[in-house]
Amino acid sequence: MVDFTIDLSPHPTNEEDPHWILHVDGSSKSRSCGAGVVLEGPGDVLLEKVLKFEFKTSNNQCKYEVTIVVLNLALDLEAKKLICISDSQLVVG
Repeated sequence: MVDFTIDLSPHPTNEEDPHWILHVDGSSKSRSCGAGVVLEGPGDVLLEKVLKFEFKTSNNQCKYEVTIVVLNLALDLEAKKLICISDSQLVVG
């Protein structure tokens, strides 16, 4: 994810208050967990990534882990407003 931070520096837009949209969905198996992430930003910025973690965890913890990673990326990209969309009400809440 660090490479994307370098490649996707924030771009000024005409919108007064631009927002970013995060879509995240994850799942866990007996040996590992993973998640798919889509981060949409102003100026046609689109980041799609699949992350795999090599540790055993629950579905919700997997979604927490990937959400934390992407929230840090959004901070690096200087996102001011972020809309988070997930099927986990626990994570979004």
